[in-house]
Amino acid sequence: MSELLDPTNDYVFKRLFAEAPDLLVDLINDLRPDLPDIASVEILNPNIEPNELTGKYIILDVLARDGDGHCYNVEVQVRRYGAWHKRGLFYLARTLGTQLSGGEDYQELRASVGLHLLDFDLFTGTEAEREQAVWRFEMRDERQPDISLGNILQMNLIELNKADRLGLPEGPLRAWITFFKHWQEELTMANVAHEPVKKAMSRIRELSADEETRRLAFVRERALRDEVSLLNDARREGEAHLFAKLVKMKFGELPEWAQHRLEQANSDQINEWSAKILIANSIDELFKH
Repeated sequence: MSELLDPTNDYVFKRLFAEAPDLLVDLINDLRPDLPDIASVEILNPNIEPNELTGKYIILDVLARDGDGHCYNVEVQVRRYGAWHKRGLFYLARTLGTQLSGGEDYQELRASVGLHLLDFDLFTGTEAEREQAVWRFEMRDERQPDISLGNILQMNLIELNKADRLGLPEGPLRAWITFFKHWQEELTMANVAHEPVKKAMSRIRELSADEETRRLAFVRERALRDEVSLLNDARREGEAHLFAKLVKMKFGELPEWAQHRLEQANSDQINEWSAKILIANSIDELFKH
């Protein structure tokens, strides 16, 4: 049996749910239990274009609409970048804003719900943030949060790693967390009784057995790794450029040997040199290990 594909690979995620609307219904119902259950969905973006697999900063989401016209943007994110939440809000608001045609009554406006599975810790500043993994954001008053404008615009975030560590109460949500974090562990998954998760495991096995699906999943994974590498390189180059300017201001032009060392240095080394620049008396002393 081939090694199972990772459901947090967004290509695999989209294939998993966009091609199985009934399974997507189960996932939506389990991830936002505060809203009435839905019975069916229409997938609004079922196709995956070849350029999307290698495109920079593209997230392969699943956009769906239920029988009452409510829209859902469902996606998994494996990398954290500065403006990701603004992107999510933008697409959520755009989905809401494009529902009505000219002359239609605002009463016809339906909900736009974002469901984001994050394979990284997002909120880590305070102890309270570190102890919460499931978040729901709506339009509420700052001083009286019980007063809201309704849940017609709602963003749900689930931090998968944190939820797994904290150990959520038994139930459908915990079963999905187990699936996304432990899909490779046969004994662990055998103990999950939630039927939708069992169906998801069956789908993953089917997808994993298809060679073309495996190839495209690898293409997507490689593109995401390359993207992270490019971002890290750009950050390091920016750090190196700023450090070189500081050295020039204090000591003058860098000699060739120092320039070469700077070009070979990683971010940790550059940060270490930057911390010493105020107390160093020469370029030789600055670059000394």
